[in-house]
Amino acid sequence: MRLAFWKGLLCAMLVAGPVHAGKGVGDYRGLPTDLAAAATAFDIAQSSSDRAGLDRWLADDYVLADANGHTQSKADLVRDMTAPGHKTFSVSLTMKVRKYWKDGAALGGIVDARGLDHGKPTTTHARFLDIWVKGGNRWQVIYTQIDQAR
Repeated sequence: MRLAFWKGLLCAMLVAGPVHAGKGVGDYRGLPTDLAAAATAFDIAQSSSDRAGLDRWLADDYVLADANGHTQSKADLVRDMTAPGHKTFSVSLTMKVRKYWKDGAALGGIVDARGLDHGKPTTTHARFLDIWVKGGNRWQVIYTQIDQAR
């Protein structure tokens, strides 16, 4: 499995829960309205490989880190998520983590997913945590930590 695919997919799928707003969208009930709206829009941008949406919801200084010490920037992730041959077929999110405070949030869980990376089938089973920050009136993801779940 290609590391970039599951990194991108995990970033896309933020919070565990039933899908209410469509394929690949988490259940954000109970979160502040503006954070829930941002997380939903970000999920949609990720699952549809929407470059403009990814650019909007990822902070310019965004960093994705994995358990092997590898990191990706915003530009790296957007490139991987919008590359030809990248497609998500199914996503299941469990064991959700939802913590928030005035200008920040930690949203994550365990993801099981199937898709294509560079046209090749891939599967993912991993734990992730996205850190959101509110600057002005806008929420953005600034950091993602990913580790393969056991």
